[in-house]
Amino acid sequence: MQLIFVHGSGGCGAYWHHQTDFFPGSVAVDLPGHPEGALLPTVAEYADWLDAYVEANGYRDVVVIGHSIGGAIAMLYALKRPAELRAIVLVGSGARLRVLPQMLRSLEKALDDPELFAELIRPAWQKVEPGLADALRKTSEQIGPAAFLNDLRACDRFDILDRLAEIGTPTLAICGSEDVMTPPRYSHFLASGIEGASAEIIQGGTHMVFLEKPAAVNRAIERFLERL
Repeated sequence: MQLIFVHGSGGCGAYWHHQTDFFPGSVAVDLPGHPEGALLPTVAEYADWLDAYVEANGYRDVVVIGHSIGGAIAMLYALKRPAELRAIVLVGSGARLRVLPQMLRSLEKALDDPELFAELIRPAWQKVEPGLADALRKTSEQIGPAAFLNDLRACDRFDILDRLAEIGTPTLAICGSEDVMTPPRYSHFLASGIEGASAEIIQGGTHMVFLEKPAAVNRAIERFLERL
């Protein structure tokens, strides 16, 4: 199986450091504009980009593991090209990903204010190991607020509530018990709406559960892959 990790809004492949180390041969992509290339304004366009990436690399038996918007990309990919996929893993994601309007307004203000952007993203790293948190926070600041805002706008428009039953790809939904952005009920909803899917809630994790609780997340993914 070829594991492909897809990062969340405003992130990059380096966020999956713990997972690519654990799963030999896996890859973690940088979505367009993160930071290289042009940003894509919709989840559907990101899914098309991922499809082209898979085709260009000749990957087969693909498992897409996506965080937040990365999970949305994985679900749309599963709807569009199910024959290419062995499974999907959705980490801190949902069938609809509405964003608080004040968050979007704050990011709009941060486009020309690096200090404000740094302050906005700081809370996300509170439970991540300090050295790694500092490194990834600096990376996020380099990618910048435009990418984060673009991705959150794409999330805000994403809604496949009425299409979940069409997904036939084996699915695991993972969520931190303390995730307030995509709370556990989102993962339970995914598990109930996708035939054969399951949900695993990681105690103590937040929206960045894969960075905060990497051993637990890696074990959950490993157990899921073993059942395929």
